[in-house]
Amino acid sequence: MTTEPVDADPAQERLRRWRLVLGGDPADGTGRTLSGRDAAMDGALAALYGKESRSRPGRDRSAGLGASAPAVARWLGDIRTYFPSSVVQVMQRDAIDRLGLATLLLEPEMLEAVEADVHLVGTLLSLHKAMPETTRETARAVVRKVVADLEKRLATRTRATLTGALDRSARVTRPRHHDIDWNRTIAANLKHYLPEHRTIVPERLIGHGRASRSVKKEVVLCVDQSGSMAASVVYASVFGAVLASMRSIDTRLVVFDTAVVDLTDQLDDPVDVLFGTRLGGGTDINRALAYCQSRITRPSKTVVVLISDLYEGGIRHEMLKRVAAMKAAGVGFVTLLALSDEGAPAYDREHAAALAALGTPAFACTPDLFPEVMAAAIERRPLPMPDAG
Repeated sequence: MTTEPVDADPAQERLRRWRLVLGGDPADGTGRTLSGRDAAMDGALAALYGKESRSRPGRDRSAGLGASAPAVARWLGDIRTYFPSSVVQVMQRDAIDRLGLATLLLEPEMLEAVEADVHLVGTLLSLHKAMPETTRETARAVVRKVVADLEKRLATRTRATLTGALDRSARVTRPRHHDIDWNRTIAANLKHYLPEHRTIVPERLIGHGRASRSVKKEVVLCVDQSGSMAASVVYASVFGAVLASMRSIDTRLVVFDTAVVDLTDQLDDPVDVLFGTRLGGGTDINRALAYCQSRITRPSKTVVVLISDLYEGGIRHEMLKRVAAMKAAGVGFVTLLALSDEGAPAYDREHAAALAALGTPAFACTPDLFPEVMAAAIERRPLPMPDAG
């Protein structure tokens, strides 16, 4: 791929970059004109961002994509040529939000042209009820690709982190001889070393847990599927499938708006889970927690993870009473405002403060941090919350 040569003069290179940022015709006050690849990049940017600029005095940078599927398809190809994947994904997202191009994603040729990412999956899930039959298989293929990439990135570390947590939480202090963990037993008894006998008196034995032989922990993922939580739904579905693949964890996935849907029986395929969601609608956290609470049979062995922006449309005081009751019964309770790379969304701060007062602080969690959060919840130790701000 050829690229426009970079100016040797740093001042000229700064002007070039400002010209690309500012747009305008012919040089937007920079004294720098564009040609070749730079001009093509500017045209791709103008097609998306020019409409907003057109209303500003002194600006006439405009091109637009209109509602033409062929024009949009060409534009999608252009931006993939000129910009890195991370920038392409941002521009696609802006095109969907700013220019109302979501409906064009109902056409198979458009789906084949886009750069697939978590946010595109969220958009497709919000549209899938309106998709014609000819588009649904293409949409599933796009979603499956993103899910497969996420599983490849997240699964190994998640399993390793949680397996370690399960083993530690399952250790016993009165093990049978063949279950003794000698390395940890020796480390725990070094203070009982007898130098005259050159030996250690093992006053405390530490044994391996048998987490792999039976279900030791139960995890309930309770996920808000309102429209603002799209990325969180995608990641929660992937993590739900990973957790469900671990024999030592009994995993339940519940999604909710004003209704509650249990998708546990579909966890072997996160794509089926995602197409079983219904992004949008209201929120009834109390009803969802009531359902989750009714399915808990071993409170001291259960972790409930509520993923929601906490905008409650149900009965607020009942929601808080349920959380308090579950914690009093021994349930580990985690509240995540989001499970995504974007940080905390807009959320109900009053509800977050009320949950924090119950000993359940609410915070946003990245996918990379989630395994550590779950490990800490399983071991009943303080959660590794990110620094505020």
